[in-house]
Amino acid sequence: MHWDKEFIQLLGIQYPLIQAPMFGVSTVDMAVAATQAGCLGSLALADIDADAAVQVIRATRKLTDKPFAVDLFVHRIPEVTPELVRKYGEVKAFLETFAAQHSIEVVIPELSAFKINEYHSLVDVAIEEKCKIVSFTFGNLDETSIARLKAVGCILIGTCTSVREAKILEKSGIDLICVQGIEAGGHRGSFVDEEIPQIGGFSLLSQLYDTVDVPLIYAGGLSNGRTILAAQVLGAKGFQIGSLLCASAESSLKYFEKQRLISAKEGDVILTKSFSGRYARGIKNTFTDAIDDSGYILPYPYQNKITGVLRAVAKRNEKVDFLNLWMGQSLPRFSERSTADILKELLADVERYRGYKI
Repeated sequence: MHWDKEFIQLLGIQYPLIQAPMFGVSTVDMAVAATQAGCLGSLALADIDADAAVQVIRATRKLTDKPFAVDLFVHRIPEVTPELVRKYGEVKAFLETFAAQHSIEVVIPELSAFKINEYHSLVDVAIEEKCKIVSFTFGNLDETSIARLKAVGCILIGTCTSVREAKILEKSGIDLICVQGIEAGGHRGSFVDEEIPQIGGFSLLSQLYDTVDVPLIYAGGLSNGRTILAAQVLGAKGFQIGSLLCASAESSLKYFEKQRLISAKEGDVILTKSFSGRYARGIKNTFTDAIDDSGYILPYPYQNKITGVLRAVAKRNEKVDFLNLWMGQSLPRFSERSTADILKELLADVERYRGYKI
């Protein structure tokens, strides 16, 4: 079994490995290093403002002429109601008291101080900057945005966590679908059901292969050649690599954060809404223990904004028990080498197992 040539040619890459767009972890240098390995690099634009997005895209283009994707957070922004303002005040007071109890001095601003960016301005940036590959998560692009991006030749990659979500993406004309297994680190891309689907990644991938006609990219638990080949057998054309790269030389994580990832053991990794208001998989710590069942969680992106202030102070003071460290269930063998070297070794591992007889 070899790589799918049509998939590789569509994206203009040599190998169908995709560096996951991990906002807060992946960097311009990580995306560039992935392209140097013949894979697809990704820029996690998330919900940053348009000017910052332009700078990131142009900085990447200065370092590589190879294809890379830009990734957007396509989420609904909750209306600021009196109830939300009241709840924000309660969460603010709780977090400030909680921080003080742990010797973290932080003053959290009022809700009105935060700027909330919606994704349409980033669609404009993707078009103006002639980005050829646009991926997204937390929802589906609106019809107008899909039409505009397709009109200029963009390849669109949506994220699903269920059969229902995949069908919605396919019906909308999305070119490729990233199937996010429950094993995957970071935020869940769920956008249909109020409670996130609990189906295992390989079970979901197998079902989708029999359900939709859109080429599938798999994300979740891919940490060696065997897992990649297993995903390929189940129908994946592309393979998104995330946790394995979190401790790489190009990761934005600090040394003390990387060491916490490296030391993680079974039972350390959980799903939590405490940091952002959306479910994400990462390391359990003092913060998640205190917040998850406290009732002091705002809807995304307001929880993400309010805890971000505390996290910034905690990071400066190297208080790892108050930081979000996302990683998947596989507890991969982390490496602090270059992203390019990690991906090349992963590709070599795939080749070692090709033709393996079970």
